[in-house]
Amino acid sequence: MTWNNLLQPDLILQGSVLNLTPNTIQKYGLKGLVLDVDDTLVPIKVKEASPELQQWVEEIRTCTALYLVSNNLSEGRIGSIARSLNLPYYLGAAKPSRRKIRAALRGMSLPVHEVGMVGDRLFTDVIAGNRLGMFTILVEPIVHSDTILRSHPIRNFEVWVSEILGASITPKHTKIHKD
Repeated sequence: MTWNNLLQPDLILQGSVLNLTPNTIQKYGLKGLVLDVDDTLVPIKVKEASPELQQWVEEIRTCTALYLVSNNLSEGRIGSIARSLNLPYYLGAAKPSRRKIRAALRGMSLPVHEVGMVGDRLFTDVIAGNRLGMFTILVEPIVHSDTILRSHPIRNFEVWVSEILGASITPKHTKIHKD
């Protein structure tokens, strides 16, 4: 698999994960989603799901199975977020390792091509999903409302390195705005 294929998300969502709608999920034939946690669902230091995220999960779960898979090792924090959303989860995933994502796929009992990997990072979420043959969705990181600087240096660095490696970080599908 070339760097371009590994780093190329299938869909780049404009805005946060909250802009991912049931219509978009159904448009791409997805029956399950593996969701990254830190900066995808909640800002990295937040310990609970926002009311908006809880509402989004309730809406999305009507059309798709959901699993949280996080690189974070904090059982207290990730477990608390998962319980507040009533979702199964794995932590310490070490993405782009595929082991815990495979476990989530087994938990959903869905074929890999019917599950989307949703995250805010190219070198962890997108690579892991693409290595498995999943539909990959790159979202903009969620930042804490108190954060004045809305720059994402790690993500910006990943995009820059990806382009040097020959990847064109443009979506295979058009950017989607919330319906």
